[in-house]
Amino acid sequence: MIQIQNVSKTYGNSNKKAVDNLTLTVNDGEIFGFLGPNGAGKSTTIKMICGILSIDEGAISIDGIDIAQNPMEAKKHIGFVPDTHETYENLTANEFLNFIGTVYDVPSKEIKQRAEKLLSIFELDKVLNNPIKTYSHGMKQKILVVAALLHNPKVWILDEPLTGLDPQSAYQLKLMMRNHADEGNTVFFSSHVIDVVEKVCDRIAIIDNGSLVVVDTLDNIRQNKDVSLEDVFLKVTGANVEDYNG
Repeated sequence: MIQIQNVSKTYGNSNKKAVDNLTLTVNDGEIFGFLGPNGAGKSTTIKMICGILSIDEGAISIDGIDIAQNPMEAKKHIGFVPDTHETYENLTANEFLNFIGTVYDVPSKEIKQRAEKLLSIFELDKVLNNPIKTYSHGMKQKILVVAALLHNPKVWILDEPLTGLDPQSAYQLKLMMRNHADEGNTVFFSSHVIDVVEKVCDRIAIIDNGSLVVVDTLDNIRQNKDVSLEDVFLKVTGANVEDYNG
């Protein structure tokens, strides 16, 4: 579902590549975890997958559609939850979701039906007509999740989606991720919370200094059931516990 082929990215006049010759395939039907220390190239990779950043070298396709050559079509297949938690705060949630649904050409009847279902799951249905600027941080995160899923995309790209969510909402989102993958779709999931990645992901990649250092199933990565993903992460990245925000 996501094909990344020999992709590189450099910022400005830097001599160091933020992402260096990255090749990666994310399959249909899997939750794929994407880990790395701060500054490793995670966010840069995610933004290139979503078409937010241009690609210096290589190519990325979403469901067979090249993101650089046909960005509008490729983006129709993506639901993206960024780690910035930014939205249009002067709009009500209802106005915001109708706007997002219209952007993705979702019929108004379907917007209403899907929004009601998702808002109910995240217990936001009672504040639908309140301005988003009155929401708490966690409520804003929930609205971003609802907006990303409103057009029923095949590919979910979630960058720290659980940040700010209460335990019940986090649990519901993890269930939705599993169901989405089990239906033959793809979830690309980046998080600093290694325990969550370890529990929900089918395969995992670790990026460090712009390059992939590990891509495999959890069992193959650990090789020993007594070894945690955190142990592997710290070993392959050469990180100290103090360097990691998990």
